[in-house]
Amino acid sequence: MSLTRAMGFSCPYCMASNDVEIDEINDVGQVQVLDCQVCCQPIELTVYQHSDELELEAIREND
Repeated sequence: MSLTRAMGFSCPYCMASNDVEIDEINDVGQVQVLDCQVCCQPIELTVYQHSDELELEAIREND
């Protein structure tokens, strides 16, 4: 049984689609800084849980 799940989000700089592996237990409520897979800009990614659904919020790190 895998504890990670692949999720997608759009880069807040170039709007390109990005993928990330999320640990469904340990990543909820955490803030990660990732580089966009296309434009390499830093993205602040926050994982939220609403009921049984995981949600990602991607914002520009430098704003």
